[in-house]
Amino acid sequence: MTALGERMAQMLDDAGEAAPLVLGVRGELGAGKSTLLRGMLRGLGVEGPVPSPTYTLVEPYEARGRFLLHVDLYRLSDAGEAEFLGLWDTDQQASLIAVEWPERYPALLRAADIVVDIEYASPGRRVTLTPGTARGGRALARILPLP
Repeated sequence: MTALGERMAQMLDDAGEAAPLVLGVRGELGAGKSTLLRGMLRGLGVEGPVPSPTYTLVEPYEARGRFLLHVDLYRLSDAGEAEFLGLWDTDQQASLIAVEWPERYPALLRAADIVVDIEYASPGRRVTLTPGTARGGRALARILPLP
């Protein structure tokens, strides 16, 4: 999962994009969502601890001149609570908003450039990357085919 996340960091090559690349990452508890995103953040140049935002809900990072957000909506009780996170109201324009459990905020899931589904498979995991927008399709084209 870490290696895939590092490879996925190559998707973020739109230096001129005004809007963030939005990833929705779905999967059961323990499937590897945080591990995948930790690998992606490392691939983008984030150093130091990269904790799961399960309790903080949002972990901001800055690396290589980019502002990155790792979000976990698992603990939200309804979609209305997600509005209070202000993901699109940050002082700095984010290059990436990576959201675990996006299905808890359906509007965000519909707006995702890429939806990542992680499933348990024997052995390991099965990861499906689905573009939700034209930008998501362009981003996926930068990393496909995967080895």
